[in-house]
Amino acid sequence: MDGGYKPIFQRKRAAGRLPSAYPQRREVAVGSVVLGADNPVAIQSMTTTDTSDVEATLAEIRLLEEAGCELIRVSVPDEKSAHALPAIKKQMRVPLIADIHFQPKLALAAIAAGVDKVRLNPGNIVTRDRLEPVARELAKHKMPVRIGVNAGSIAADLKPLYRDDPVAAIVKSAHRYIEMLESLGVHQIVVALKSSDVPVTVEAYRKFAWESDYPLHMGITEAGPGIIGASRSAAGLGLLLAEGLGDTLRVSLASGVEDEVVVAKEILSSLGIREFPRLIACPTCARQEFDVIATAGRLQRTLLSLKVPLTVAIMGCVVNGPGEAAEADVGLIASGGSFTIYRDGAIAQRANSLAEAEAAFRRQIALAAEAYANKSKMAVRDG
Repeated sequence: MDGGYKPIFQRKRAAGRLPSAYPQRREVAVGSVVLGADNPVAIQSMTTTDTSDVEATLAEIRLLEEAGCELIRVSVPDEKSAHALPAIKKQMRVPLIADIHFQPKLALAAIAAGVDKVRLNPGNIVTRDRLEPVARELAKHKMPVRIGVNAGSIAADLKPLYRDDPVAAIVKSAHRYIEMLESLGVHQIVVALKSSDVPVTVEAYRKFAWESDYPLHMGITEAGPGIIGASRSAAGLGLLLAEGLGDTLRVSLASGVEDEVVVAKEILSSLGIREFPRLIACPTCARQEFDVIATAGRLQRTLLSLKVPLTVAIMGCVVNGPGEAAEADVGLIASGGSFTIYRDGAIAQRANSLAEAEAAFRRQIALAAEAYANKSKMAVRDG
């Protein structure tokens, strides 16, 4: 039967986002990062430090920047934190977002400090009279705002609806806040509709995306620690990204902040949306000829520190090893007690011990990264 199958994923990858049947998002600039329209899905995260401790906060921000984070949010729970914002922003390489709850005066202080965006929670800055002074300053400074709807802090008057239909309550909360902001002259708006429940989150974003064209900040809130949070985030965000939704995302983990960036990059890379370094490693079995898990663990940091999107394969035997290694930019396999290192599909080096093989593998990764960077520079120069 003709006409049934339509591929989601195209052979040409890394266009920054997947095709979408939804209305195109309008553009909103957050400092140097533009969200919406055809712009690539941007990665963001949030610091965990006391924001008033400028040095500690900047140390965490540098970790995030080095990991590849493109937007960074800090919590502003008090006036001390607000006063620290100018010093923090001055030393950042990426846009700064102020996270505001409960107190409009802290939003006003963040705007005055010159942050690049403010996040407001419609569940705890609810009424028009409390929102109005903030909206006027946002409009005056042409500063974007994110409406951050969270299931855990839904406005009191929407809780009965939330119990019956959480998706409808979350979406309604966003719409009525948009209406208030628009009536007060604010139109640079980004919207988040988050829950720790994956189906609720997915359906809230899908419903809202048909009803509004504001850019979407996506995430599964309070996703959990480590592998639990990463799995939950990949399930929810993967569904939405596959439909072409999402303009920026945060993977919310109870883990090291840089882990959020690593998982976000892996989700986007795995879906072919953006290009980042990729590590392929076999899950091991009785055929493995060396400790693949330990070796992959030692080499992971080297790979993740790369600034070019190499694919690296570490394979324990000859079943799938030669094929995966040959398809990767750099590959390592073991066979018959010796090791073979591939680069660009051809054998580059051989080694008789794991230590020798690891050293050669790292050298080949460095050479491949240098070659990729030089090729990119030539392409920019020539065209």
